[in-house]
Amino acid sequence: MTVSSFFSATYSEARDKFLKACADRSLAVKSHLNDRAKGAEGEDLFMDVSRIGPENASKILILSSGTHGGEGFCGSGIQVGLLQEGFLKGLPDDTAVILIHAINPYGFSHVRRVNEDNIDLNRNFRDYSKSLPDNKPYREVHDMIVPTDWDGPAREAADQAIQAYIADKDLFTFQAAVTGGQHVEPGGLFYGGQAPSWSNETLRAVVKEHAAAAKHLAFIDFHTGLGPNGYGELIYVGDPAGIDRAKDWYDNEITSPADGSSTSAIVEGTIDGGVCEMAPGAVHTCIALEYGTLPVMDVLNALRADNWLYIYGDIQSDLGRQIKKQVRDAFYCDNDEWKGKIWERGHTVVSKALAGLDRS
Repeated sequence: MTVSSFFSATYSEARDKFLKACADRSLAVKSHLNDRAKGAEGEDLFMDVSRIGPENASKILILSSGTHGGEGFCGSGIQVGLLQEGFLKGLPDDTAVILIHAINPYGFSHVRRVNEDNIDLNRNFRDYSKSLPDNKPYREVHDMIVPTDWDGPAREAADQAIQAYIADKDLFTFQAAVTGGQHVEPGGLFYGGQAPSWSNETLRAVVKEHAAAAKHLAFIDFHTGLGPNGYGELIYVGDPAGIDRAKDWYDNEITSPADGSSTSAIVEGTIDGGVCEMAPGAVHTCIALEYGTLPVMDVLNALRADNWLYIYGDIQSDLGRQIKKQVRDAFYCDNDEWKGKIWERGHTVVSKALAGLDRS
């Protein structure tokens, strides 16, 4: 098999490859239907889950793809490659691996970061019994990033306002204001929602089923869109007390938004929180494996364009098709060199996680 063959052009193709790879390994798959949406081709949408290892394992490694839908091409390719190439066999004692394919199947199919309700899932995992935060920095930039046209005077004025904001502050401050997460503009970017999403509730149930009694839970969530092209940054997420352990596991390559060493801004309501809450008695070692694609402003502009398209535009127009390609290119580099880097880094990091769990 060539590395390129692990990856897919559509959600449906990716799902078929994942299911076949599991079947070829005689692995059972439990498929969770998202009954709130359909795919871009009218297809049903599923979060598919497969387990490798003993049912009573106390050490669990979760490998997940498609938290941000359009980033699922990357994570799915790694999951399929691990299965097809014979990885995850002969696991260490007392260890199981849970493969979760397409946490956000709607976004994967429609090539969108968000889910069917414009929710960024990595901002949706929080306690909704408490008052939601008012993200004032986001309010400052909302009108700049969500213009009413994409090829006219409103867009031009918005871009000028963004450049002035960056000149007055800096690019990372702008990035943090936009990407930190917000619950005040349902039609805006990085919207966290007003309640747990379908993916949130389903993922929590999956983790509870497989890891509620775990003593140590490791988590790798595959992402794209930040950092140098093809490089996989290991971003530590979760309990700050575990960062030294993560550095030991991953040969001191760990970065952290909390200490400013990561390309990611500080984000609230992230998926790792929900995962860890479902394994309350476990030690947690959680990372996001973030692969670079395009420069950060190109990625943000792709998200702005996609947001505009679904509020004001026509997906079937020439501009709509152009924007959909722009979004795809921002999160999936469809060339063999990039895929090779993704695969090499991916299986190496997974191997390190298993070795770390074995030592714990």
